[in-house]
Amino acid sequence: MQNEKEWMTPKRRFLSALFGGRVDRTPVANPTSVVTIELMEMCGAYFPEAHLDPEKMARLAATSYEILGYDTIMPVFGAHTESAALGVPVDWGTKESWPVNTDHPITDPDQIVIPDNFLERPSIYTVLEAIRILRRQYGDRVAIIGKVYGPWSLSYHLVGTENFLIDTILDPDKIRKYLEVLLKASILSGKAQIKAGADAILWGDHATGDLVSPECYRDFLLPVHKRLTRELGAPIILHICGNSETLLKYIITAGFDAFHFDSKVDAKRAKNIVGDRMSLIGNINNPKTLFAGTASDVKRETIYAIEAGIEIVGPECAIPLSTPVQNLLAIAEVAKTYYNNLKLGE
Repeated sequence: MQNEKEWMTPKRRFLSALFGGRVDRTPVANPTSVVTIELMEMCGAYFPEAHLDPEKMARLAATSYEILGYDTIMPVFGAHTESAALGVPVDWGTKESWPVNTDHPITDPDQIVIPDNFLERPSIYTVLEAIRILRRQYGDRVAIIGKVYGPWSLSYHLVGTENFLIDTILDPDKIRKYLEVLLKASILSGKAQIKAGADAILWGDHATGDLVSPECYRDFLLPVHKRLTRELGAPIILHICGNSETLLKYIITAGFDAFHFDSKVDAKRAKNIVGDRMSLIGNINNPKTLFAGTASDVKRETIYAIEAGIEIVGPECAIPLSTPVQNLLAIAEVAKTYYNNLKLGE
């Protein structure tokens, strides 16, 4: 249902909310991924081909706007764009599964080499070309979000999560070297996506509070994130899975425009901590609400997020591939009718 008071394009609405500005209604965004098997069938573009075929990637990504009615399109579905280009072996999965890396080939930061053709490697080239296709198709009407995995996440892929986290205690200088060299690769990818036509970048660095203490984030990642927000040259949305509440006091000092956050952090508590120092995006629960719940459950949670003051609503992270499309549609339905319903006393 179209809100009769809407006067903004999806792109303008999203970017205004991203910067904490005026909007005609709460925007809906998919900063990680809203791809489902049902959406693949609707558009005729499937995993795993859509990970490495630009036209299929763009067609599948566009379903978030064309079918779901969201204000954004985000064409990166997996987590291996940069790590595959750095030589991590990847199993690109099946129609029903996500890509996974099959080995962690690095044991020392001196082993990491950013190849001269880094941006031409298949995993990155596909993303860049898909962004160009989407920009040509949607012009300046719909917001296009790129996605980059930062050096913390890349270290998990190259080194292994357990090995990397152990060295935060045993060899902190080694960790800083990993972050230094891998940040260069992440920034290269981000700048290339911006040049290709992305309006904003989703930056994934999975320093979840379940694994990383506030002090660890402060000492290792915060300096990296401050450098990133100075250098990238476009709006940046940080994404961290899991319970990140204890990290928020540091994240708000890093210079990000928005934080895409997990349902493990209560929306009202997150807003109380963040205030107006950056926008918040999310945080509709994936497994219980979007995957296993009803449309009514989704609407209830979406209303809670809007009333908590969350600037942009959407799923908390990349959704399960079997999520019912009707539940994804329910987020946009609430966003488009919420303020009209208030005026009607509903």
